[in-house]
Amino acid sequence: MSSAQAQSTWNPGSGGGMGANPQPAPQPQPFATSSNSNQGGGNSNSGSNNNSKQSNSDIPMFDPGSDVMAWNGQHWNVNNNRIFRARLEKFLNAPEQSQEEYAAYQGYIKQIIELMSPQNASSANMDKAWALLHKASDYSIDANLCDGLAAAIQAVWQTQNQQDRLDASASALEEQRKQLEWNANATLSDAGSFQFARNKEQLEAVKEERQRLALPYVQRLAEVNAQMTLNKAKGELSGAVARVQMQSLLVQLFMQRRFQHVIIGDLFYRQLFPDGEGKLQLSKDAESLFSQGSGLPSGMSPTVSTLDTLAREAIRDVKEGVQAFTFLLEKKELASASERLAEVFAEGEYMPEVRNISRDQKRQTLTFVQKQNELLSAIDVKDFTRAEALTNDLTAMAADFDSSKPMAVIQTSKTVAGMHLAKAKAAAAGGDRATVEAELKEATEIWPRNPDLASVSKRIFDGADVQLQALSDLDRLLSQHNYRQIFDDRGKYIAVTALYPDKQPQLQKVLEEVQTIEMAIVRSTEVEKRGDYVGAWEGVEKTAEQYKTDPKLNQFRAQLTTEAADFVRTVRTAQDLEKKGQIGSSLAWYLKAQKLYPPSEFAQDGIARLSHKILPESANGGDAAAVDSGAPSS
Repeated sequence: MSSAQAQSTWNPGSGGGMGANPQPAPQPQPFATSSNSNQGGGNSNSGSNNNSKQSNSDIPMFDPGSDVMAWNGQHWNVNNNRIFRARLEKFLNAPEQSQEEYAAYQGYIKQIIELMSPQNASSANMDKAWALLHKASDYSIDANLCDGLAAAIQAVWQTQNQQDRLDASASALEEQRKQLEWNANATLSDAGSFQFARNKEQLEAVKEERQRLALPYVQRLAEVNAQMTLNKAKGELSGAVARVQMQSLLVQLFMQRRFQHVIIGDLFYRQLFPDGEGKLQLSKDAESLFSQGSGLPSGMSPTVSTLDTLAREAIRDVKEGVQAFTFLLEKKELASASERLAEVFAEGEYMPEVRNISRDQKRQTLTFVQKQNELLSAIDVKDFTRAEALTNDLTAMAADFDSSKPMAVIQTSKTVAGMHLAKAKAAAAGGDRATVEAELKEATEIWPRNPDLASVSKRIFDGADVQLQALSDLDRLLSQHNYRQIFDDRGKYIAVTALYPDKQPQLQKVLEEVQTIEMAIVRSTEVEKRGDYVGAWEGVEKTAEQYKTDPKLNQFRAQLTTEAADFVRTVRTAQDLEKKGQIGSSLAWYLKAQKLYPPSEFAQDGIARLSHKILPESANGGDAAAVDSGAPSS
């Protein structure tokens, strides 16, 4: 069995939880026509439908069976999406919502819903509820969405007031039209003007005169009719625009998962447009998606009430999800609890039940997920001793953690490595040097830290020339500090040091150092995938301070230096100034670095170190002005 066959693709975070190593999302049957599956997001290839209806790109489709989101022909696994993981990690580390602020805000929301409920519907209650929207918008959790709702409602009122003015104008124009029509008819049919006509020529002359006199009335009548038609069209258009704008806002709030605002908007909509016309003005594709997602029968169009029903159902589902999360946490079933928390966060991030989950509860979940990610990193670098210890920790921590998959990977790798070592022993006994080296290389690649490698490798170099050459190469590489080459050919050097025990401590130290470098690169690569280039740079920079000559580390460090150029330049300027003794300037640059990236440990350590130098001088009455003031411009 080859080393590739020995390695499993198991991902502890791929089962619907919050794993940090993204795998390509499986594409279920309903989405067989997709093009690419992107972790961070796909290119949007929306159509050219630019009318007043909502575009179908505004209506994503979610498959709960595979956690795959379909949108614009692209597919994402929501749990493996970098942006989703970043938002979820921020949520898990954030404190719970202030109970006092929560109670006050929810009090306004419940008051508004109560005032606008069908049994309390009235113009006076609508005015009260509208005023309360501005008060609810004062709270940070609302994000001024209530103000947006209030503005949309006010726009509808203004449209309705304009319609009232148009109706009044239509009444006046109708009276004017009747008067003009009577005047025109009276002028054309004046009997007194025709009684003096003696012949046909005189009769025609009288008719022409009557028509000339009636012409102003006819012209004005045409103008009045045109104005009435224009006013009617203007009223109908403004009403339709106001209706579509209100619907657009409700759809937007629904897609933002602001379900309480959707319910409030629907209650206002029903009173603002009491004609019962609530059909959503959507494109054909978007309407089909909404109908399928809401369970409407074929041929029925979604309405504003559909949004209300879906929002209420989502609120109920989120509440049940939080209850399930709390119960699972009490039962120490952290694997399922982490999945339920990810689900309720994705569905109802802004729901009060989600925002009120305590930080301690979230931190329990985060600790479990972090250990899952450490387990994945250990398996990635084939440190099976560490992986087995982490698997045991996770099993003890979570009653529902399935250890069968990671243990299968660990035990399979150990078994295959043992098989290669057995073949190496047999080949060594038969003097087959090529097979010995090949089998030892396979065993080393599968399990580099296998403790049995040293004992088996004693039989590898039974020829003095080969042993001396390998030992000479090892000494040369050690003198050159070329530890990376030693690590790459570690199988050969493990074998030769088995015959020279005095060299074993040096080789062990080299392998541990390079293994430390490999772990640092893996960790920083995961941080880089989240878009945190500064954090990734700091991780490798700390390792590079200890191991300056490793080419792989330096190459990765140079790449991250380019990606976090502004921050790196700021920190290095601060360090150079500190070395020159320019304490004030250095401190200012460290403060600027902290402003660019608040979690920076380099900035925090530099500020603490320089502050310790400055404060004793101030306490002893020293000349504080001696500190230079070459601060960077902000």
